[in-house]
Amino acid sequence: MNFDLRELILIFLRGLCMGSADIVPGVSGGTIALITGIYERLIHAISCIKFSFLKPLLKGNMSDFKAKLIEEIDFELFIPLLLGIAIAFIVLAKVINYLLDTQTAYTFSFFLGLIFASAYILYTKLDGFNIKLIIITVIGILLSYIFVGLNPIATNHSLIVIFISGLIAICAMILPGISGSFLLVLLGQYQYMLNALNSRNLIEIIVFAIGAVIGILGFSRLLNYLLERYESAIMAFLIGIMLGTLRLPIMKITTTINGSWIPCVILAIIAFVLIILLESKFKKD
Repeated sequence: MNFDLRELILIFLRGLCMGSADIVPGVSGGTIALITGIYERLIHAISCIKFSFLKPLLKGNMSDFKAKLIEEIDFELFIPLLLGIAIAFIVLAKVINYLLDTQTAYTFSFFLGLIFASAYILYTKLDGFNIKLIIITVIGILLSYIFVGLNPIATNHSLIVIFISGLIAICAMILPGISGSFLLVLLGQYQYMLNALNSRNLIEIIVFAIGAVIGILGFSRLLNYLLERYESAIMAFLIGIMLGTLRLPIMKITTTINGSWIPCVILAIIAFVLIILLESKFKKD
């Protein structure tokens, strides 16, 4: 395998951005993957993992195992990307926890700008809107608006619940516009898993990760199929999802703001501009 160092660094930076987004309720790592031009490659690479390399491994044929492993898994993508995501999770878990507790309105103002910019960029990737796509977008808005308004589900923190939470959340995390972290909030697992990550609770982290791996391997195949055949409709629906999820930061801002709205507006604009600059930067690369 011949790795391009510059490409590895760019993928690592994408991983950092995706991990930072995935840990924030209301923001999707899938959106960041789309913005930075790596989304389709990621979904395709995941859907191509069929574990055919296990057969020669079980037979003890190491040369065939190595050949099939390299052929089936895009290591040049997964190694730097997952490393970036993991580092972002570890570094930002405490920071996000602190900001959500102490600077709620300002933090969600920033999130609002991120989400709105993501929806705009997704719109620019469409060839154009027609009645069908507008209807699909409106459906996405309504569904996500209702979903965001749901109260968090009271549940326990048993290993089976953590496993299922990982399975469900990862499916949302790879979809642009749908926040896996917000699903964890609704499942009553977000704060708990954030604390587990901060305290390095390996058993719960591993169980969650196993659920996530199983979920992403199954869901990526379906998503890859849909994107190949109904890309415009999927994108329009995801734009609606993003616009509908704006209900979450707006609710948080209006209920926790203490003082002037001006800093909130400024932070939202800064976030919007950052996403636009990020998208233009990776488009050039």
